[in-house]
Parts: sequence; C-alpha cells; structure tokens
Amino acid sequence: MSPTNSLFRAARPAFRARQFFFRPKQSSARSQSTATGSQAATESWGKRMWNSPVGLKTVHFWAPVMKWALVLAGVADFARPAEKLSLTQNAALTATGMIWTRWCLIIKPKNYLLAAVNFFLGVVGVVQCTRIALWHQSQKALTEEAKDAVKS
Repeated sequence: MSPTNSLFRAARPAFRARQFFFRPKQSSARSQSTATGSQAATESWGKRMWNSPVGLKTVHFWAPVMKWALVLAGVADFARPAEKLSLTQNAALTATGMIWTRWCLIIKPKNYLLAAVNFFLGVVGVVQCTRIALWHQSQKALTEEAKDAVKS
C-alpha cells in the first residue's frame, strides 16, 4: 500500500465528520427525497444558483462569462477597416467557436451558457473572415483594373 493511499484512508473520517460544501446530512433516502423537494421550492434563486452543479462557484459559469470579452472584442472590431484585421486570428476564433459549441453540447453536464458564447464567437469570426475575404477580392480587382489601365 502506498503512503498516499494510507494518508487518504486516514483522512476520510475527518472529511465525513465535517459538512463540506454546505450539504445537510440526511438520515435516510426517503427523508432526503422529501427534504430536497421542499427545500428546492423554498430556496431563493441565488442559493439554487450557488449550489447548482453549473452554478456561480464553478468553472461552468465563469468560463462563459469571461469568454464574452472575446465576443465583444470581435464585435468592436466591426468598426475597424478590414485591411487592419488579421485573417489567421479571426479564422482561429471561428474554429474555436465552432468546435467548442459542439463540445459544450456533448459534455456532462451540458453547458448551454458556454455553448451560446462559443456560437456567437464563431458567428463573429465568420463575419470578420468574410469582411477580410471581400476586401482581398476588391484589392485584386483594383490591381487588375490598374494593370489594364497601364496597358491601354
């Protein structure tokens, strides 16, 4: 037996004695089901959000909240001229948004907030990549017109 394993076994009763994560100790499965039902009805929205598996104290909540900054930065770039935008950066944001939107719907628990932010990140990336591609096309057309004007 490894020393780490024996350490965890020795610490297990101490963790069971204390009520971590604010969970009330239930005496039986029957009382737990009735208490949970009545407790859920009387809990406030804030308390339910705090204790939820995808609530305020988890990465399932804070990752999408922070990722909205990328979406807002992309939306702010709509005002910038297309020649100043990076195609590789916006292609990476598009790919990230598309891949992670799908992944958020596969994982358990499903994280719809993260799926939404990734979807909008992909949409913003597609719009920016389209703007950049249209600008490159217009530049090619201008250079071809300039070459035709020089020849004639």
